[in-house]
Amino acid sequence: MSATQMQREGAQAAALPPLTNGPHRKRLGLVALVATFGGLLFGYDTGVINGALRPMTADLGLTPLTEGIVTSSLLFGAAAGAVGGGRLSDSWGRRKSILLLAVLFLAGTIACVFAPNFEVMVLGRVVLGLAVGGASTVVPVFLAELAPYEIRGSLAGRNELMIVIGQLAAFVVNAIIGNVWGEFGGVWRLMLAVAALPAIALFFGMLRMPESPRWLISKGRWEEALVVLKTIRSVERAEAEMADVKHLADEERVSKATSWGALKDKWILRIILVGIGLGVAQQLTGINSIMYYGQSVLVEAGFDSNAALIANIAPGVIAVVGGVIALTLMQRVNRRTTLLLGFTLTTACHFLIGIASVLLPIGNEARPFVILFLVVAFVGSMQTFLNIAVWVMLSEIFPLHVRGFAIGLSVFCLWIANALLGLFFPTLVAGVGITGTFFLFGGVGIAALIFIYTQVPETRGRTLEALEEDVTTGAIYLVHKKDAAARP
Repeated sequence: MSATQMQREGAQAAALPPLTNGPHRKRLGLVALVATFGGLLFGYDTGVINGALRPMTADLGLTPLTEGIVTSSLLFGAAAGAVGGGRLSDSWGRRKSILLLAVLFLAGTIACVFAPNFEVMVLGRVVLGLAVGGASTVVPVFLAELAPYEIRGSLAGRNELMIVIGQLAAFVVNAIIGNVWGEFGGVWRLMLAVAALPAIALFFGMLRMPESPRWLISKGRWEEALVVLKTIRSVERAEAEMADVKHLADEERVSKATSWGALKDKWILRIILVGIGLGVAQQLTGINSIMYYGQSVLVEAGFDSNAALIANIAPGVIAVVGGVIALTLMQRVNRRTTLLLGFTLTTACHFLIGIASVLLPIGNEARPFVILFLVVAFVGSMQTFLNIAVWVMLSEIFPLHVRGFAIGLSVFCLWIANALLGLFFPTLVAGVGITGTFFLFGGVGIAALIFIYTQVPETRGRTLEALEEDVTTGAIYLVHKKDAAARP
């Protein structure tokens, strides 16, 4: 750590009273739990297509092209929802935005469950996509703005953990329903219908949750913000944080532009480009291709359809285990270190999957199990070192006055990359097989490592206000370079 950073963090620690246990910590945990039902829905609605697509294809008469459209329509909707949700949360508030998202989750689920044809299914998936995209921007920001800086990584990271729990739940529900009632028509409708339950829980839960105190301060609602802070902090800590955030908000109100106008500032533009790069790099690992088409990949590897449904649970389980480990890493390991290690491991897994596919041709008894093991290793590496770290960084690197807009723009690009992969992944596998597909992912992983090493700043262990000061002056990009130069 550089001397300058140590001085800043020392002053920061002296200015704020230490965290204490008490009812306020339990209240903070409850707020985080309710908000992350948005992440649970995100995970379930993106993961359920994995097992629902094959029976849906038979019932609705889908072609390979329309299969890709059904899968990717949610993702393109999510891209629009990410931008719209970010902008809406800046103007309307984080809490109200999440309530609206809960309504969209429920409406989209109902439309998909009762869809009589391809066209209505796509419409319902687009509505779900708007909700998923909005949740992917608003919930992480809401959690980051509520969290004390000392535990911000683990608290904001809970949303990504809930996403993978939602995906695992989708895989388990798909396996149970598919194997027990698979011979009946419309079994995919039952798989989709389960998502209505967490949508209802999110709506009624958020009715009793507070607004983000940092958003309230940005709107000049000081007294309301202090009341909220005192419910999730000790009184002394709440008052100290209030003073810090209020001072920064006053400065921003005088001198800072919001939304597109902020891009005229070269440092704001640079940090938004870093955010876009992080989001796109995460998606180009191909993680969500495994989450959406895992059953198809495992069938390609050599499993039959029912066995693939069951085997598909393994990546879901390891994703949750990796997510739990990642929450502890957020408080102990620097973000840059975590990202570099994660991309190294996932890139190695990509090349190993490609090599295994070459050395173990179709028909070899070991092929499906070796590829399953490597896919599980890839998902475990991704969830342990990359997914939570990326989402936490996106929630904390942007200044308050553009936070909703900036994360919305970054996640919009993330979802576009996700959607294009979702649309073309079946065609890619059909054209170049597992071998070529994963070699391509490996090549992208090498480029991502170069990007992370040269462009991504460190953010761990600092308040959002301290990070904002360094982002707006460009000092944040010098921290890891100074640290590297100081090493013997």
